[in-house]
Amino acid sequence: MKFENSKKLYKKAVELIPGGVNSPVRAFKSVNREAPIFVKKGQGARVWDEDDNEYIDYICSWGPLILGHNHSKVLEAVNEIIANGSSYGLPTRYEVDLAELIIETVPSIEKVRLTTSGTEATMSAVRLARAYTQRNKILKFEGCYHGHSDALLVKSGSGLLTDGYQDSNGITDAVIKDTLTLPFGDIEKVKEILLNRDIACVIIEPIPANMGLIETHKEYLVELRKITEQTGTILIFDEVISGFRLALGGAQEYFGINPDLTTLGKIIGGGYPVGAFGGKKEIMDLVAPVGRVYHAGTLSGNPISAKAGFATIKYLKDNKDEIYRELEEKTKYLVENIKKLAEKYSVKICVNSLGSLFTIFFTDNEIVEDLEDSLKSNTENFAIYFNTMLEDGIIIPPSQFEAHFLSLAHTNEDLDKTLISIEKAFKKIGEKNGK
Repeated sequence: MKFENSKKLYKKAVELIPGGVNSPVRAFKSVNREAPIFVKKGQGARVWDEDDNEYIDYICSWGPLILGHNHSKVLEAVNEIIANGSSYGLPTRYEVDLAELIIETVPSIEKVRLTTSGTEATMSAVRLARAYTQRNKILKFEGCYHGHSDALLVKSGSGLLTDGYQDSNGITDAVIKDTLTLPFGDIEKVKEILLNRDIACVIIEPIPANMGLIETHKEYLVELRKITEQTGTILIFDEVISGFRLALGGAQEYFGINPDLTTLGKIIGGGYPVGAFGGKKEIMDLVAPVGRVYHAGTLSGNPISAKAGFATIKYLKDNKDEIYRELEEKTKYLVENIKKLAEKYSVKICVNSLGSLFTIFFTDNEIVEDLEDSLKSNTENFAIYFNTMLEDGIIIPPSQFEAHFLSLAHTNEDLDKTLISIEKAFKKIGEKNGK
């Protein structure tokens, strides 16, 4: 493959944009690439870069493209509305339609407010929880990523882990003091903190996917729900990734646990910029203009994003049994064969998977269940894996600490081609390790 056009674009970009990218993980730093690929177009399960290289895509825009790139139903919906205008700063029927569909499908949401991004949604949900409880401190979990607002960047995951740190500069001491953190999965420590302090909210990814995918035990979430109810603490499920991807109603439907507030993004925009926070009516009615918790946004409820999201969710709803079964079967097929290939070439890995997400941790650990386990992964082996796949026309997340995403557009032939490349990567890793 040739990457000359991408390299030229990156050289120009670094003079104009910090690091040459508008989101850090896109820089491909952790996988030892001279430059990232610059994508020109996508269709189905594939993307093409500026050098016309074709790739099977396992990033899927970090999750929202559950139907694949440019799905006909989504494209039809967007083409229908885009000629009318792009944004008005006034209400449209499309945001009402999307809100109604979200409330119908997500068990805990009685009212919802649309935002422009997942970061905005989580930031607003935390503010709302503080107002409702009249408490200041919040509790989050190490390695869980909830966007880049100040309070939620403490001991965070995603791109921070990729770049080798967990906290961002520019956060005040006061913010840090009001954000308590714990390792993911230790319910006794959660109980100790909630029973002895006034905590406004606990915010959690019910399926953590920003330190690599971490499998959650239902019992942990059940106990978390119990202790938050007992202490009057707002429980926020950050379902920006898991919402509509794990199941139609997200992780809360999958586990049968209703939080007080939920944040959403990704799929509810069908590939266009969007976010949302919603929950119990009594809490949501504190949001302006009904209450005094201020939230606003010129592009919140953007008609194009709302229309694309509605088309995506409607398609999922109308075909949910078939779609989620197919996605799970395809993921299971990949994961089972990845494990066999690792054994064949004596490559130490742990594969976590759920629904249509999976992460290959290059580690000696048999299980990876928290940030400490995840950080033991061999990033050099991951870089070999990434670069072998890229050169074979397969694009995966350029970080050990992210999840792979499948879409409905991935075919069985795509999966088999992927496994051929994975075998090649594992063979290289095995040879490097002297096996």
